[in-house]
Amino acid sequence: MDKKMVELCGSHRLPLGTRVGEVPKDELLTVSVILKPKTASAVPAIGERALSREHFLEAHGASPDSIEKIKQFAVAHGLTVIEESAARRTVKLEGAAEAFASAFGTCFDRYEHEGLQYRARTGAVLVPEEIEESIEAVLGLDNRPQAKPYVRRHLDPKAAANISYTPRQVASLYNFPLDVDGAGQTIGIIELGGGYRSADLKNYFASINVKEPTVIAVPVDGGKNHPTNANSADGEVLLDIEVAGAVAPGAQIVVYFAPNTDQGFLDALTTAIHDAQHKPSVISISWGGPESTWTSQAMNAFDAAARDAAALGVTICAASGDNGSSDNLKDGKNHVDFPASSPHILACGGTNLQSKSGVITSETVWNDGTAGGATGGGFSIQFAQPSYQTSIKGTGRGVPDVCGNADPETGYQVLVDGHSSVIGGTSAVAPLWSGLTALLNQKLGAPVGFLQPKLYALHSSTGALHDITVGSNGAFSAGPGWDAASGLGSPSGENLLKAL
Repeated sequence: MDKKMVELCGSHRLPLGTRVGEVPKDELLTVSVILKPKTASAVPAIGERALSREHFLEAHGASPDSIEKIKQFAVAHGLTVIEESAARRTVKLEGAAEAFASAFGTCFDRYEHEGLQYRARTGAVLVPEEIEESIEAVLGLDNRPQAKPYVRRHLDPKAAANISYTPRQVASLYNFPLDVDGAGQTIGIIELGGGYRSADLKNYFASINVKEPTVIAVPVDGGKNHPTNANSADGEVLLDIEVAGAVAPGAQIVVYFAPNTDQGFLDALTTAIHDAQHKPSVISISWGGPESTWTSQAMNAFDAAARDAAALGVTICAASGDNGSSDNLKDGKNHVDFPASSPHILACGGTNLQSKSGVITSETVWNDGTAGGATGGGFSIQFAQPSYQTSIKGTGRGVPDVCGNADPETGYQVLVDGHSSVIGGTSAVAPLWSGLTALLNQKLGAPVGFLQPKLYALHSSTGALHDITVGSNGAFSAGPGWDAASGLGSPSGENLLKAL
């Protein structure tokens, strides 16, 4: 008797673009089955210690029973288990497309969208009823590009930006505690393409008179450090490393390279969170996409992973997007970007930063129009308003939480594939806040972990954040207190350190 198959909640997906052919029945697929935890992890209360990795695994990892069920399911459908992790709650399966189509009640077609071909599935993922309650998501059946890097170059590449800074100069303007260098900390960076050359890093840090940090590349799901040219995703990778490394040169920087799919993205994040060798205390993400381009199962699994990070005392910073309140969708509606809209991720928006003689003279919301880009922000339609945001008006999780210099007109001086350039985008703000977090962790002697409840509880009298009150990202304007254009504001590092 056939086992009853049921839809996996939130897994429904439709192809994008034009169908260009069939997927060969023997095409080899690798799929990640994300399992639910024994019990959901909880975010530590303010002042409460983070969990040890051992305690986390015991209380919040995947149960042996759930893993065993997936193994039996795999055997029954001619699939091979190639990896399992109770901490990451992930079982990876390998097999032919025909076997996966049968196992998960789906069909595959080859589609082309925006010049790229990918394997598409249509409809929901089906699983046997007896294992449905154990599964959070099934990722990798569809391998469309999921995210884009949030890096913005100056509109006229031949013209110098009106103002530009080294990351160290930005850190100084924001009064970061630069008497420490992040020693003893590890900053994890998630990359979904591109790469870096060691010569670039050596030359760049020498040029700004900063000690070159230790940078390690970690491959995930076949991703790798693959530099090509300055107009590729290399710009994102080098911006992330150079900003974080300039702010916290004593920290170890570990770059997790994964394919640009929802599977690769999540696998990279969980690999970083549960990396027992390198132990990142902060993770920087400068890639994302509008919530509507994700499946609910993928967003829920991603947010659950971010909640696990919070339980372990790991801070995650993500760019809020570079396309204003519409997030580049032309439907006349407001959209926020994911993963910045995860309630357990610090969403980092962007500003235009003006200064004179080493002092900030003005700071406004970054908005250079449709062509030049603008900071992302707004309200989530996927996630409810978190408890730390109950004092703000609006429905859904509000984005961003904080902000920092992002306008390419006041951008960052970087070196990419031998070419010096000025780059901005909220991509720069995530590694900027990640570098600051590494400094705070070193000064405090313990990880700050899940920052949002602490930041939203700060009184304005602490001066820990510069409130941005001028500018808009389209639908949302800055004003006193939190807003959906600039969040709580940009950092004043030493004051934030004292407040924490």
